[in-house]
Parts: sequence; structure tokens; C-alpha cells
Amino acid sequence: MKKVAVIMGSTSDLPIMQDAVDILKGFDIDVDVDIVSAHRTPEKLFDFGKNAHKNGYAVIIAGAGGAAHLPGMVASLSPLPVIGVPVKSSNSIDGWDSVLSILQMPGGVPVATVALDGAKNAGILAAQIIGSSDKCVMDKIEIYKKGLKEKVIKGAEEVKGSSK
Repeated sequence: MKKVAVIMGSTSDLPIMQDAVDILKGFDIDVDVDIVSAHRTPEKLFDFGKNAHKNGYAVIIAGAGGAAHLPGMVASLSPLPVIGVPVKSSNSIDGWDSVLSILQMPGGVPVATVALDGAKNAGILAAQIIGSSDKCVMDKIEIYKKGLKEKVIKGAEEVKGSSK
């Protein structure tokens, strides 16, 4: 099975990015986690981006706050799909700088972008990408989605029951 790389600009991003790691592990998808700073370790960024597909990855999830160059730079170097997670950081402008830096990519360099601090959805999207060619993962996604539906139905029944 292909694996997913979850990378981030600094250790301060880990509490948010852990949601992607947890969801991927829940689908039994191998995941590697690393710090790859676009600004502080550019050589590591270039090596990672150019070689990720050769290292067995199917998808890259890249989280970044502030200027948030990591997802776009990785996407410029790698032929793999990149999912960007804007992270509201201590030096952020309410997170909008991160959102726009990741979302507003030039034509030819796409980055699938999830909501601010939306690493869980990034993990689900990565699993869906892998699931499109892996029946085992697809089956787990279908079970997960069925569970979401059942949770809503149960919640609706509880709300109706408590309002009587």
C-alpha cells in the first residue's frame, strides 16, 4: 500500500496536523510525519519534494501557518497530489494569510486546500485519493461515512426526544 507524508513547517503545527495522522492511522494507512520548513530548511524541502514519489508516497499533506509557503513549494517540486492545511499560528493574521497563501496557487501548480486548521479533512481526502485505487481503503471510507450518517440520525432522534 502507498503511504502518506504529513509534513509541517514547525513543531508548533503538530497539534493541528496530528488530526490528519490520526485519521490516516484509523484507515490503516502508513503515514510518515516530518518537519520540513520552506524557509529554514530549503535544501530538505527540495530533496523531499523532488523524491517523495520515489519514496513510496501517494499523497502529501503539508501544513503551514503564517506565510504558508510549504504546500505550494512542495507542489511545485512533486508530481504527487498535495493537500494544504492552513494553520492559524501565533504570527498569523487570523489565519487568513495562511489560507490565501495555500489557496491562491498559480495555474499548473494545484494544492487541494482544506479549511483553516482542517487537518482531519486533509487526512480523509488523502485516504479517499488512495481509496480510489485500493478497495480495502475504500471499504473503510464507506464504513466511516456510514458512521457519520448514523451519528447525525442518532443526534436528531435525541434532540426530538428531549424536546417533548
